[in-house]
Amino acid sequence: MANERRRRGLTTRRLAEKARLSAASINALEAGRRLSLDAYARVAVALGLPLEFVLDRPPARPRSDVVHAAMGERQARRLQATGAKVAIDHPYQHYQFAGRADVLAWRADTAALLHIENRTRFPDLQQAAGSYNAKRQYLARVVAEQIGLPRFESQTHVMVCLWSAETLRSVRERQASFKSLCPDGTESWQAWLEGCPPLAGASSTLVFFDPFASPRRREWVGLDEGLGGVRPRVRGYAEAARRLNGRT
Repeated sequence: MANERRRRGLTTRRLAEKARLSAASINALEAGRRLSLDAYARVAVALGLPLEFVLDRPPARPRSDVVHAAMGERQARRLQATGAKVAIDHPYQHYQFAGRADVLAWRADTAALLHIENRTRFPDLQQAAGSYNAKRQYLARVVAEQIGLPRFESQTHVMVCLWSAETLRSVRERQASFKSLCPDGTESWQAWLEGCPPLAGASSTLVFFDPFASPRRREWVGLDEGLGGVRPRVRGYAEAARRLNGRT
């Protein structure tokens, strides 16, 4: 990458400005350290690399992740009941960036898009943030082209976390990071669940989701409420997986 930068007469600082990254990130990439796919995509665009250069398509999510699958299934069923079109584990490509969207819902009549990123744990917050931010930046234009719309008038991006003590602890430890990543309230998310998605604007929010919810139990809570001490449904991923597998 350093050779490409020098060939274009760019300093490290100038490339960082063009890619909207820090100079430290550029130095890290040139030193061979791994960063998010979003960072690679930004640098490639800033350097004007050939558009035919693409990343390999990521492998399908392991079938053994029963908790992640259960979250997606419940969300899809709820959204389909409102009349929205729904796609699960949807592959997409935007120039140098390739990925999969966990759950997508859209309404062509109002040009509204909902993107859900499901998270059962946070072993690497930097990776999770990079993936989520890349989808917020690129996904809407790709999906609009795929379904034949000029653009989406509204975009609702939601990071949905398993409602567990494990994920709550991760979020509490990095509150500033999560609030920066997902600064908006739950109004747009609730509007989608009620079948009346927003007509304009973009939002990013975080909610804690209960795949075991019944009519008498709450299905989700927002970021602030979760941080305020609401008791989670399970201790962690392992307990959720046992319950979904029918074990106590």
